[in-house]
Amino acid sequence: MGLLVKNGVIVTADSISRADIYAENETITRIGTDLEVPVDTTVIDAKGKLVFPGFIDPHVHIYLPFMSTFAKDNHESASIAALVGGTTTFIEMCCPSRFDDALEGYELWKSKAAGSSACDYSFHMSVTKFGPETESQMREIVADGIASFKIFLSYKGFFGVEDGEMYETLQLAKKLGVIVTAHCENAELVSRLQAKLLSEGKTGPEWHEPSRPESVEAEGTQRFATFLENTGATGYVVHLSCEPALRAAMAAKSKGTALFVESVLPHFLLDKTYAERAGAEGMKHVMSPPLRHIRNQEVLWNALNAGFIDTVGTDHCPFDIEQKLLGKDAFTQIPNGIPGIEDRVNLLYTYGVKSGRLDLHRFVDAASTQSAKIFGLFPRKGTIAVGSDADLVIFDPEFQGKVSVKTQHTQNDYNGFEGFEIQGRPVVVTVRGQVQVSDGKFVGQKGRGKLLKRDPAYF
Repeated sequence: MGLLVKNGVIVTADSISRADIYAENETITRIGTDLEVPVDTTVIDAKGKLVFPGFIDPHVHIYLPFMSTFAKDNHESASIAALVGGTTTFIEMCCPSRFDDALEGYELWKSKAAGSSACDYSFHMSVTKFGPETESQMREIVADGIASFKIFLSYKGFFGVEDGEMYETLQLAKKLGVIVTAHCENAELVSRLQAKLLSEGKTGPEWHEPSRPESVEAEGTQRFATFLENTGATGYVVHLSCEPALRAAMAAKSKGTALFVESVLPHFLLDKTYAERAGAEGMKHVMSPPLRHIRNQEVLWNALNAGFIDTVGTDHCPFDIEQKLLGKDAFTQIPNGIPGIEDRVNLLYTYGVKSGRLDLHRFVDAASTQSAKIFGLFPRKGTIAVGSDADLVIFDPEFQGKVSVKTQHTQNDYNGFEGFEIQGRPVVVTVRGQVQVSDGKFVGQKGRGKLLKRDPAYF
């Protein structure tokens, strides 16, 4: 059965038009006006609505063993939350530790998602050590369709890699034609600063940010860029949070280094005072890199609108309050991260587009199209065009509401953006032509999502 979306305003990264969209066999086959369609076609009237390509979250954690506990979502709950929020594809960080076998970890992460996710998905494959078996294992994973590696220049002794391992990973990525995404800090400095603060009795969540200051993130960004420059590999900085790190990334870009930049939703809307609240309230907002001084927010918005920041993700990482309280005696034991997969599109539209900070097309570009292009999914994903997957978000720009833990679909017991006003939300969301969300509610097929593989022709 086909799908017809009519009377909507189609908005992509580079165009806006009033037209109808017809899809069959999961794919957009016609775009135009007064389309003739079979009588059994499912028809959605999008009058007064914007029609966006399905949004892509390039940075999520769903299955995640971390700091002696596990993130709260599973792929069913996280994918439903994503879809209600307009995200039809996410790229999950596959993160086996230094003590785990990488190939076994990859198969484990795949097994957690398969048959459970209601939206499409892919992975960034973490390289948390580089040993004799690493190259053959990564070759096998890339042959399976994975477009990117992930390295951590932090979390020393667990996820983090040494500089020599970073070099080897970049060399391999260059040979295989994949991108290396990087968490950019300085593991040694973080470790030393943490130890110093704890020795001084500074144990609360308010000391998390001083233990990983802006200068540490900037140094990690510059070091990653220097390694990219000298290996010829292509890199992608994840969750960039502050002006000094942005300056380091821009300096590298200006020299021709192949480097993309991602920031994540919390750094545009929250500041370090949220994590300085007493007890559990502060712990809720502990993430890495930390929430920064509010002065960075205008810098990030301007860079996003100008295209210096390429993408906006969430770093969705849901730990509940009880888990956060594992760090009641030491901020170093607070599981890092906050949820956000459901709220990214609505908040980015409200506080970006509606507030005049973000061009409408740049919104689509940053929240969908660039991720598809960078990670080998375009034009199957990230746009509305004949031949593209029929991932569509029919968006009501007149909707008004609030973010609340009471209405969210993730399995977290708090929301880091509690009480934020929203103007606009998805009302209908399709994945490859099938309606998965209607009237803002999940009505679709659980387990429909499939593992996406990069398209070499567009990579």
